[in-house]
Amino acid sequence: MRFLSLLPVVLLAGAAHAETLTLYTSQSPEIAQQTVDAFQARHPEIKVEWTRNGTSQLLNILRAEIAAGDVKPDVLLVADTINLGQLKAEGRLMAYPEAKVEAYDPATYDKDRMFFGTKIISTGIAYNTQAAKPVESWSELLAEENKGQIAVPSPLYSGAALNHLHSVIDVPGIGWDFYRKLAALDIAPDGGNGPALKAVASGLAKYGIIADADVIRARASGSPVELVFPKEGVSFITEPVAIMSTAKEPKAAKAFVDFLLSDEGQELVVRQGNMPIDPKVAPPEGFPALSEIKLLPMDADKAVKTDAQVREQFTEIFGG
Repeated sequence: MRFLSLLPVVLLAGAAHAETLTLYTSQSPEIAQQTVDAFQARHPEIKVEWTRNGTSQLLNILRAEIAAGDVKPDVLLVADTINLGQLKAEGRLMAYPEAKVEAYDPATYDKDRMFFGTKIISTGIAYNTQAAKPVESWSELLAEENKGQIAVPSPLYSGAALNHLHSVIDVPGIGWDFYRKLAALDIAPDGGNGPALKAVASGLAKYGIIADADVIRARASGSPVELVFPKEGVSFITEPVAIMSTAKEPKAAKAFVDFLLSDEGQELVVRQGNMPIDPKVAPPEGFPALSEIKLLPMDADKAVKTDAQVREQFTEIFGG
């Protein structure tokens, strides 16, 4: 069982009239801390309390709160659009038509302005440079010598992995057959990108299906890992932010959205090692140009409608 990590961040504790913004996020603890600190530096009048976990786990908690009539978060900052699309369909999100997204690709935010992408994170193939050779395609991973040697995050836990699953199941040359062959190689998807990266970096696994920034940061820190963008294409997420329709502090929540979409927020994305969505902000060192990567689009509306079926089929394949 994975335990919820509740990490409150309090600024100006003595200020009796400070607004308290409650954030649920799937960002790693270190990155979430940086995001909250940067926001509070810009808005010292707002105190932030935040909770982090995998997107699917956070949504399970949120569902329980909805059932109990006690929804705690004002704002969500999670990995993918699928879960937010479901919440939107249920009337759980607040529209923010004034959000400043004019300079951004419309594909990065909801057409009704109920959630907004904050960065671009693709999922590729990581490999241990001391134990494995680079591959060019997803299908090359499925060799018998890789049996039990591929670290795969679970879409039942990780939002990025769920987005990846929905993005590839209808792609020729990948599809459900790829996952069936993974299962035949005794691969058991589990947890999120962090544990998968540790498995590859330590040599416990030769390969991993991992988000780009995690691998690039590890490589820059000296880990024996490298990243491949397979020729069939890669899935990508935008780590969207959304305001709950039940937000107790909607003004503070809008300020948080504004910050993430601002020049300052996008420059923070780069410092954190991710690709910004703002086209005028240069990406971090070590990232290829987006023009060099084949991105696999996801039909978000279809994903929302078929998510339960897709999760069920995934569970059947891996015997969960």
